[in-house]
Order: sequence, then structure tokens, then C-alpha cells
Amino acid sequence: MKNLALHWKIIIGLVLGLIYGIISASNGWGTFTTNWIAPFGTIFINLLKLIAVPLVFASLVLGVASLSDTKKLSRIGGKTILIYLSTTLISVIIGLFLVNSLKPGNQIPEQMKIELQDTYKKNLESKTDNAEKVKKRGPLKPLVDMVPNNIVFSASNNRNMLQIVFVAILVGIGLIQIPKNKSKEFLGFFEGLNEVVLKVIDIIMLMAPLGVFALISQTINKVVGDNISQVIELISALGFYMFTLTLGLFLHVIITYLSLLKIYSRMPIEKFFKGIAPAQLLAFSTSSSGATLPITMERCEEELGVSEEVSSFVLPLGATINMDGTAQYQAVAAVFISQALGMDLSLTDQVTIVLTTVLASIGTAAVPAAGIIMLIIILESVGVPSAGVALILGVDRILDMIRTTVNVTGDAAVAVSVASSEKQLKSYSK
Repeated sequence: MKNLALHWKIIIGLVLGLIYGIISASNGWGTFTTNWIAPFGTIFINLLKLIAVPLVFASLVLGVASLSDTKKLSRIGGKTILIYLSTTLISVIIGLFLVNSLKPGNQIPEQMKIELQDTYKKNLESKTDNAEKVKKRGPLKPLVDMVPNNIVFSASNNRNMLQIVFVAILVGIGLIQIPKNKSKEFLGFFEGLNEVVLKVIDIIMLMAPLGVFALISQTINKVVGDNISQVIELISALGFYMFTLTLGLFLHVIITYLSLLKIYSRMPIEKFFKGIAPAQLLAFSTSSSGATLPITMERCEEELGVSEEVSSFVLPLGATINMDGTAQYQAVAAVFISQALGMDLSLTDQVTIVLTTVLASIGTAAVPAAGIIMLIIILESVGVPSAGVALILGVDRILDMIRTTVNVTGDAAVAVSVASSEKQLKSYSK
């Protein structure tokens, strides 16, 4: 069991949670499950929330500060960031269009939705109160709310993540403006913090199988009762959710990345995919664009003709801030969970999802499971109960593999595009 990969352990935890949840609900073990099993799920969710702020802050500060590595790349840096943010925005919009059109969350039976609503009744009441408050806000209030007057207070609540993102960008810009000999120690601190955070995530994920078991057990215990047919319908709904997200990611690759290559370079599509294929396979198997970075750089330089100057800047930056697949997943998952809980998201909520996913994706670490942490933040930003992630955790590993592959493909496409626009793409520059 020790040598078993984490994703298999999580899947086992999911299956055992489903089995135990059915047995528990059917035999009247609800009180025992609530008192002795469910708390482990709560602990797992709290641990993920705990690491969210330092994860975003350290990653984002380092990503912005990396622009000061060399002055002559300042123009390339601006162009790269603009393209990365644009592709992420397009990815989120594609995802939201599909999930609002196909409505995979509506595949969950109405009775189960009612029971889920009862489970999270307090959260629903809180959301209603918040909606009333939003109606009374001025048009520029969201912009005002993004700028904190106390960073300690902002860091104390994950619902203030946009404020953390704003401060991190501000700090990163400040680091660029001061001499390197003065910023060296400060950057060293954030590099160390980032490394520690990534290790802590590894430790937290050791609890993932138990956390998934507890969360699924409690969810089944609360909403299924002795109606086993509802479990089958729930699994069917998850399959439709997976199809919706996979379709969105596929469309993003075809529409966005191929358009980038067409606009900026003359590289044949077959050449691009053949050149980047090994990096895509590694990304798919590891679910980590960070771990895939060395092979991505090698393939872009040796097979796609990207200059070392562009590759060494664009690709590491992409591994930090370019998370198109992850951003689309977070948007689709947030709406799916809200649909599953019978909660209607307003236009304001959907705009909040767009802004939060695009900005938060910049600070999402290039490691497995980091997307789940950001998803919890996004759920809380629109008032959807974060415990709803229990619905999708069991299939997250498969989707993580797919979205990481999309992330790495996007990094390579942007590297080729930027290199071509700077006339630093060998053999294929315009």
C-alpha cells in the first residue's frame, strides 16, 4: 500500500467512502458517522484552506519579481503576461459557457438537491443575506474591496483572496524597482517560503484518501438514505461533469492555442504537437507543470526552435502564472457544485468567478492538487459551501492530468508565439 500512487489511494478512499456511506445511511449509523468520521473531512478541508494564502502570496510575488531577471526581456515580459492572461480569460469564458449551457449539475436528482440544500441550509441563508447587501453596493465597490487597508486582516479570511493577489502583485512590482543586492534577501525568503509551502502541500495530500473517504461518507450519509439508485444517478452526473470540462479544455486548445500559432508563427500544427508530445505525456502522468518544465524547455528549444533567451523566460513564468486548464476547471467545478446544491449564481457571481479564477490562477502552484485549494477559495468568494468539493474530489485526479496537459501545451504555444514575434524562432519565424 505504501508504494501505491496517491491518485490510486484517493480513488480507493472514494470507493470505500461510497460503500461505507451507503451502509451507514442504510443502517442508521448517521450519528456515529457525523461524530467520528465526518470531522476528518473537515480537518482535510481546513488544511487546504490553511495553506491557501501563503501559497498564492509566495508564488505570485516570485512570478512577478522574476520579470527583473534581465532588463532586455522587459518588452517580452509585458507581451508574455498579456498573452497568458488573455488565454486564461478565454479559457474561463469557454468553460462557463459550456457549464451554463449543458448544466451538468442539473443531472443530479431534484430530491437529492433538496437534501443537499438542507445539508447546507445555513450557507444558503448566508448567501441570501450577502445577495441583499450586494444590491446596495455602488458600481465601483468591487474595485474598492480589492484594495485592502490591512494586509493582516486580508490574510485572515480566504474570501479576501483578491486582496492578497493585489498585494502580492504590488510587492512583486516593488521588488523589480529596487537594486538586486537589496532585493536578494527578500526574494530568498519568498523562495524559501514557496518551497516550504510545496512541501506542506505534499504532507497535507497524504491525508487526502482519508479526507475524501470522510467527506464522501458524510455526503452520502446526509443525502442518500436508503435509496441506492440516487448514488448511481450521482455518479452519472459526475460523468457528465467530466465530459463538460474535457470538452471545454479540448475546445480551448483547438480555438485558442492553434489561433495563437496561426497568428504569430508559420509553424505547422503537426510539427508543434509532435515536438511537444513528450512534455504533454509527462504532464499527463505527473499532473505537475513544474515537474514537466525541464522537458518542456528542452523540447521547445531543440524541436520547436525557440531561442534559449525566450525559452528560459517565458516557460518558467508560464509554469507560475499560466494555468488555463486549471482556471477553466475551477470555473466549471464551481458552477457545477452550485448547480448540484440547487444554488443559482447571479451574473455578479459569475463575473466574480471570472475575475477570481483569472487572477488566482496566477498564484496557483505548478503541483498536483493546488487547483483544489484555489477552487475552495473561488467557492467561498461566491458563497457556495466549500465542503461541496466532496462531490468532485474522487474524479479530480483524472481531470488534473488533463488540465495539466493543457497548461503545458499553453506554455509551449505562447513560447513559440513570443519567439516568432521577436524573430527568435529558428526556421519558422515570419
